[in-house]
Amino acid sequence: MTDVAEHHEFTTLPSPAAVAMATADRFIASARDAIDARGIFRVALSGGGTPKAVYPLLLEPERVRAVEWSRVEFFWGDERAVPPDHPESNFGVAYHALIAQLPGVRHDRIHRMAAESPDLDGAALTYESEIRLAFDARGYRPPALDLIWLGMGPDGHTASLFPDSDALDESDRWVVGNWAPSQAAWRMTMTYPIINAAREALFVVTGADKAQALRAIRDGDDAYPAGRVHAARTSWLIDAAAAGEASA
Repeated sequence: MTDVAEHHEFTTLPSPAAVAMATADRFIASARDAIDARGIFRVALSGGGTPKAVYPLLLEPERVRAVEWSRVEFFWGDERAVPPDHPESNFGVAYHALIAQLPGVRHDRIHRMAAESPDLDGAALTYESEIRLAFDARGYRPPALDLIWLGMGPDGHTASLFPDSDALDESDRWVVGNWAPSQAAWRMTMTYPIINAAREALFVVTGADKAQALRAIRDGDDAYPAGRVHAARTSWLIDAAAAGEASA
């Protein structure tokens, strides 16, 4: 079931497995469309638990064959302040579960956030410069990622844009270090200027603990950080539990 509210497109599927399958299909379709149109697919990957269900689906032979992976450029929407070999590293999970197993991926098109740096703000500025170089972007206008894959927490946070955190008000920088009050931890995150410049922001959300925030966002409430994402296309793949329906 698909509905549109406040420029957000919501598709409700019966189960987390169905959401994972739809996400894998959307990823492949976006990659093919971008490569056909511009010769490259630039995607920012998500953290959290949902990608772990999607990565094996992307490695199924039919999907692997559908994309010229040397033309895919990988970024990350956010990262925890841990080294890349840490089990909670968004990069580490994606690299080992997906990227390292794909054929033809170019190492110069893998852009890891060095969020373990003791100078987190300096590392965020370096990552922003890396984005600029990848896109040959000049000036203050952020470039358009083809797809930014996002999740949402029960508190409505997305990427590492947490309620009551300073990065919510950032209007110039594309990447910042951000203190997450509810986590009592530092993170590195993309900000609204570059998230909202994307051709598509794709939220992938499952679980009944997300239902309250999701209901408010569907009603047009932008008090939750995820509700302030307004890319050229902002779409949501959600399961029945997150939609507040009976669990499948």
